[in-house]
Amino acid sequence: MITLHFPEGINPSVFLNEYWQKKPLLIRNAISDYRCPLTPEELAGLSCDEEVESRIVLEKDGVRPWEARFGPFDDEDFSSLPPSHWTLLVQDVDKHLDEVAELLDYFHFLPTWRLD
Repeated sequence: MITLHFPEGINPSVFLNEYWQKKPLLIRNAISDYRCPLTPEELAGLSCDEEVESRIVLEKDGVRPWEARFGPFDDEDFSSLPPSHWTLLVQDVDKHLDEVAELLDYFHFLPTWRLD
């Protein structure tokens, strides 16, 4: 079974009171022995689906440091991306892959209306 590991002194209650929607908290290896159930190529494939909301955010120089592009995408969109300084965001992956939906069980302490 996968367990969620908080840093010492932090538990779900402390997280919600001190961090949730207030300040960032990076927890490395929060889920021990976790292996992502999909490959980057599978995630990119989801972003090509008309029914799946997705966007690519690129870091840029200039007046506007970020650019957002909205899907659905195709192979040409991905082949034209720079080697770094971009990220692919895909909404509702849990609704398309049961293995991802199972991850939500470990975050039962979060308000479900905030899940995205």
